[in-house]
Amino acid sequence: MNKTLIFTATYNESKNISKLLNKIIKLKQKVDLLIVDDNSPDGTPEKIEKFSKNYKNIFLKKRKGKLGLNTAHIYGYNYALKNKYKKLITMDADLSHDPKEIPKIINLLDKHSFVIGSRYVSGGKNGMKGFRLFLSIKGNKIIKHLLNLKGTEFTSSYRGFNLKKIKKFNFNKIKSQGYSFFMETVFRLNNLGFKSFEFPINFKQRDFGKSKIPKIEIFRTLYNIFKLYFKKNNL
Repeated sequence: MNKTLIFTATYNESKNISKLLNKIIKLKQKVDLLIVDDNSPDGTPEKIEKFSKNYKNIFLKKRKGKLGLNTAHIYGYNYALKNKYKKLITMDADLSHDPKEIPKIINLLDKHSFVIGSRYVSGGKNGMKGFRLFLSIKGNKIIKHLLNLKGTEFTSSYRGFNLKKIKKFNFNKIKSQGYSFFMETVFRLNNLGFKSFEFPINFKQRDFGKSKIPKIEIFRTLYNIFKLYFKKNNL
C-alpha cells in the first residue's frame, strides 16, 4: 500500500475516466487511487474495473445509486483513515483538474496540513464562462466575507490533506450536502486552526459530458452560507 490516496467520485464519466486514470498512471507516483461510482448507467464502472485488473493500486467502490457528492467524499476520507494513508488528495473526474499538479500537492503536504487549488490566486485560471463564472467569482467572495475566511478559493474540490496533521478534524461532522460540502470543509478546518495553503490551478471546462451541478444548488449554497454564518457567531 502506498502512503498517498487519490480520491474522485464519478457519475456518467465514461468519456473522461480512462483519460484521467492514464494521466495519473503516467505520472509514475507512488499513489493509490480510489473511485466511488454512484451506479453510472453509461459504463463508467466497467471502464474502471478494467484498469483495476491491470493496476493493483486502483480501487473501485460501486454504490447502489446517487447518494450524493458529500457522502462520496466522506467515504473516501474514512477509507483513507481506515487504511492508514498519510496523505489524501481529492479531485474531479471530468478532467477539469490537471493531474500534473499531483506531485506538487504531495510535496506541499510535507509542509502544510491542508492545501487547495485556487483559480483566483496569482497564476490561477478559471475556464468557466458566462453565468457559471459569475457565480463562482461572486460566490467565493461572499463566502470569504460572511464566514471571515482567509484565502480566495472555497469551492474547488482539488485539495490535499495531511492526515497525520489534522487528526482532530472529522469529515463526518460536515452536514452540508452537494457542492456546499467543500465550503463547509474549509470553514471547519479554519475553525480548528488549519489554514488553507492555496496553490494556483488552471480549471478547465469539461470536454465531454454535462455538468452535474443542479440549479437548486445555488439556493442550497446560499442557505448553507447563512447557516454557517450564524454558527460562526455562536462558536
